[in-house]
Amino acid sequence: MSLLSGHGIDYRIDSIQILEAIDIRVDAGELVGLIGPNGAGKSSLLRLLTGVEACTQGEVRFDDLPLGQISAALRAQRMGYLVQGAMAYWPFSVEKVIELGRIPYQKWWQQVSSDDQKIVEEAMTKTETLAYRNRIVTTLSGGEQTLVMLARIFATQPDLIFADEPVAALDPYHQLHVMEILRGHATAKRAAIVVLHDLGLAARFCDRLYLLNHGRLHCSGSVSEVLTRENIAEVYGVDSQIDCNEKGISVTSLSRISDHHP
Repeated sequence: MSLLSGHGIDYRIDSIQILEAIDIRVDAGELVGLIGPNGAGKSSLLRLLTGVEACTQGEVRFDDLPLGQISAALRAQRMGYLVQGAMAYWPFSVEKVIELGRIPYQKWWQQVSSDDQKIVEEAMTKTETLAYRNRIVTTLSGGEQTLVMLARIFATQPDLIFADEPVAALDPYHQLHVMEILRGHATAKRAAIVVLHDLGLAARFCDRLYLLNHGRLHCSGSVSEVLTRENIAEVYGVDSQIDCNEKGISVTSLSRISDHHP
């Protein structure tokens, strides 16, 4: 079942074409990866799919309804968006920041209920942020704040998570941990779509990939269909080695292709 789809997506800022003729879908149970070089349009596409910005042309549908027909309140419950470099600027405790993920389910006069608190505890446990629940969030490192913001999303219990480079500020342990919990989220009626630069993580965790280049869709499909030596050379300008084994597909960058011009 397709949870999210985009058809004929174009996006322009003034006369500059950012994205052109993009078709994409995210099915329930999938972790979908958006990959491509810097400036390919990955973050812009994610903003259009969340409804943060509107397409110049084309349509985005969520649960087979046009995104514009879904109320902001319902979108806040069913969709979670982790922006690139997510940081907190309020001197609240970690736990209070994560509790904000319950706001879409509360009236303005309501306090955090015991059920809300249980969900917040589960989100902190899942993201391994319990240890600093009482710390002021602005005193944490960038990587720790990313985990807090991800916990806030899990506290909302959305059907679809959008994550823009969620592992960029994390150490190797937490990179794997975040990808594992996003992978675990993408079951049954839920899914996730993630922007990644690490092709090894994309190969290991994603069900399908969309490879963007210069605002257009270069190709899409399974990991083995997209992560080929030819595609990587053409889009990234890098000669690579692709290895298949019992753990999946691994990608090793070998050298730059000298005549490639981004």
